[in-house]
Amino acid sequence: MDTKPTALVLGVTGGIGGATATALLRHGWNVVALVRDPGKRALLPSTDPLAGIAWVKGDAADPDAVRRAAAGAQAIVHAVNPPGYRDWGRLVLPMIDSSIAAARATGARIVLPGTIYNYGPDAFPDLIEDSPQNPLTEKGRIRVALERRLEAASMGGVPVLIVRFGDFFGGGSGNNWFRQGLVTPGKRLAAITDPGRKGVGHAWAYLPDAAETIAQLLDRADTLDRFAHFHFAGHWDADGGAMIRAIATALGRPDVPVKRLPWPLLGLAGVVRQMPRELYRMRYLWRTPIRLDNRRLVSVLGSEPHTPLAEAVKTTLDALDVR
Repeated sequence: MDTKPTALVLGVTGGIGGATATALLRHGWNVVALVRDPGKRALLPSTDPLAGIAWVKGDAADPDAVRRAAAGAQAIVHAVNPPGYRDWGRLVLPMIDSSIAAARATGARIVLPGTIYNYGPDAFPDLIEDSPQNPLTEKGRIRVALERRLEAASMGGVPVLIVRFGDFFGGGSGNNWFRQGLVTPGKRLAAITDPGRKGVGHAWAYLPDAAETIAQLLDRADTLDRFAHFHFAGHWDADGGAMIRAIATALGRPDVPVKRLPWPLLGLAGVVRQMPRELYRMRYLWRTPIRLDNRRLVSVLGSEPHTPLAEAVKTTLDALDVR
């Protein structure tokens, strides 16, 4: 009889979803992944970190599919987002409702990798778990509504774990500023594109460290509050230049050019294209220091999983084939 706990991961093909699945496998969990086309992934080589997953066909927007996939699970990792920043208003809340319904049916704890989108300038620069949530963007307002639905579900008996992170970086798939802004995967780097302002600090979250944090918290699930929420400090780039310097050092090219992201041009492109429009709306997150306070997390885990920046950046660049 298999006594290992089981986690259903929604969004396993994304950055934090895939990293969390990998971490849970390493921690002795059975992992089920709900994907639209499992045939593409069922024959992964044994060396692939996700080779031990049970792949199930279904859509995270389908409540019945999520409920069936979650049968017997102790955790539902809700790491799914609409692709390419599209259809957030139409899809995000129905998808979390599907996970909540599945958790009610199974008794599983919902795990949400959170962001700082749901905060506005009134909460900056130092964010604690209970800082006011007054976002400036529609996406931020949707994230607030999503978390409120989870909190309401917890009051009705559904256990919830939210861990909020800064900007992700790491190998693998997924949309993030590192791979879509600073560097271009699969190419020799002509220049590093810097979306920030000189001297303005920024919080980065290395995906393997973020996923390890979630796995360690789930190992302690019986000790957590029904509505447990934590902040992950990650790598704090105090002057906005540490990440740039780490990239140049990892490439062995200290003289690699650095160019500023042309925000006005991004705004113009956003008139007709959704991706640049959504990125442009997030520019305020690069104009002021925003730091996540992890004292609550450390009080539970003892320490936060932390890979040195130089090692994390080198591993990321190698995985993305950036030269």
